[in-house]
Amino acid sequence: QVQLVESGGGLVQAGGSLRLSCTASGRAFSSYAMGWFRQAPGKEREFAATISGSGRSTYYADSIQGRFTISRDNNKNTVYLQMNSLKPEDTAVYYCARGRGLYGTAYYGTYDDWGQGTQVTVSS
Repeated sequence: QVQLVESGGGLVQAGGSLRLSCTASGRAFSSYAMGWFRQAPGKEREFAATISGSGRSTYYADSIQGRFTISRDNNKNTVYLQMNSLKPEDTAVYYCARGRGLYGTAYYGTYDDWGQGTQVTVSS
């Protein structure tokens, strides 16, 4: 089992930016995809972005396409989510997750390990 620890959440005004980080324990970080999901109050967890083990392939939800960027540093066992042009509807708890293989999907069931989540609040 891989332990994942997120950081970087906080309170920001609409239009602002935040960068989330997620650091994984263990070895072979580059052998699996990573993903970011989010869950707003009263809503189900939803997919945000995923990145392949090499970092060369990414995929985003339509709602964040063009505003958020997922990246990873395999030397640091860390995946990032750079969030720009934040909107109040981006308010949620953000979770990172480890995918089962080299390439991730938008389906939460294909992720095996999850972080504890970090709160992002965007004020209007």
